[in-house]
Amino acid sequence: MSLVTDEIRAAASETYEGDDICQEKSRLLLTEMNLPNGLLPLKDMEECGYVKETGFVWLRQKAKCEHRFEKIGRPVRYATEVTAYVEPNRIRKLTGVKTKELLLWVTLSDIYVDDPPTGKITFKTPAGLSRSFPVEAFQIEEPKVVEEKENEKEKEKEKEEAGDGGLPAPEEKEEVKANLLPEKEVKVDAPAAAAAAVEVKEV
Repeated sequence: MSLVTDEIRAAASETYEGDDICQEKSRLLLTEMNLPNGLLPLKDMEECGYVKETGFVWLRQKAKCEHRFEKIGRPVRYATEVTAYVEPNRIRKLTGVKTKELLLWVTLSDIYVDDPPTGKITFKTPAGLSRSFPVEAFQIEEPKVVEEKENEKEKEKEKEEAGDGGLPAPEEKEEVKANLLPEKEVKVDAPAAAAAAVEVKEV
């Protein structure tokens, strides 16, 4: 049974649909709470929402998924619906997340980082068991594809605007140079011209 009721949806400060936007917003929220942005690597998310007044957040994906955090060698399973209450440095009342401890899958209920930071993040079960790991094991690099594309567009735009500094192409330069050269003045000897005219008449 879903914990996300119509009343909760109505009270939500933010709701989104679609994997791309939900991935982006969930990572952003974790970052704002001083938590590693890779804590909730769900797949094919359909919906996510956040009630700012209470800190309640939900993530819904098409199917259950399992993710292995390679830096600590731990698998984690995520249900189709994951809910929690978030606050700075802490996730509490977490549902829909399990990790493997020895041969058993155990439910996680709380996640927190130390304040002031020590570089460690702690996971707790409803029974009170806890494990701590390096924060960096759950941190992922933000996609830079969009940023790189924007940078490329800006560079291309600058090149188009700058061009060759407004100068003409090499062939055009020669033509312009030739056109700019002063025309040579042709000096005419007046007496000689008059004599030539007389000779023409006599013929």
